[in-house]
Amino acid sequence: MKYNVKIKKLSENAVIPTYGSPYSAGADLYSAMDETVIAPHATVLIKTGLALELPVGFAGLIYARSGLASKRGLAPANKVGVIDCDYRGEVMVALHNHTDAPQTVAKGERIAQLVITPYVVADFEEADELSETVRGEGGFGSTGTK
Repeated sequence: MKYNVKIKKLSENAVIPTYGSPYSAGADLYSAMDETVIAPHATVLIKTGLALELPVGFAGLIYARSGLASKRGLAPANKVGVIDCDYRGEVMVALHNHTDAPQTVAKGERIAQLVITPYVVADFEEADELSETVRGEGGFGSTGTK
């Protein structure tokens, strides 16, 4: 299913997101900045030069690009960035260098991927009791154990 997403270029270096294949869930985001060096274990905000108008009821989730993370140790510092549908500012990626060596991000390089997804807004209702389940209160690492 496709939706129209309005996009505004804020920089002449901005690149409209692209999908790697017809069935890709994530669209690649590109750096609109001049060559940027990220020091070891440091985080730098990388500008995309883009602003989005997401449909109401949808969010943009920014994930790591698997190749960039596994081959160069670069991934979003917050693991998953969230773009709310009412945000109209520049999309930026807080790119963290997990390695012991400086990493260079070139202008126009793919830096992350954007997944647009629907979300649910909950009405939280306080309760004295919750329904019982087989799992119950089993927490971290509790499933599959006896």
